[in-house]
Amino acid sequence: MTGTGPAVDWEKLRAVARDAMSRAYAPYSGYPVGVAALVDDGRIISGCNVENASYGLGLCAECGLVSELHNTGGGRLTHFTCVDRHGDTLVPCGRCRQLLHEFGGPEMLLETPAGILPLSQMLPQAFGPEHLSK
Repeated sequence: MTGTGPAVDWEKLRAVARDAMSRAYAPYSGYPVGVAALVDDGRIISGCNVENASYGLGLCAECGLVSELHNTGGGRLTHFTCVDRHGDTLVPCGRCRQLLHEFGGPEMLLETPAGILPLSQMLPQAFGPEHLSK
């Protein structure tokens, strides 16, 4: 974490994301993506994109990450990174930022080409569960 907690090993997160990217299924776009995140209990989870011949049915790497989060015990995402085929840092698309907001919240830290930023700067005034009437 930054400032108040233990240091986060961003290089380790990138290495996990690169490893996940190596297993992406991207025969149509040729654009494999891997992601990794730190969970509030210390686990590191990952995901990769999985394309489909019916293009709209492809799954972003963040979808796999959120599935792994719940499949391995749940929790909250605290730190996140995303890489392309070269291992370079990417920023998640808007849809994926919304997924990350749901499971990490506005304070989750993202590694971006511009540095480490809170999700609230990448998705300002986000819509979330608190906007739904119970």
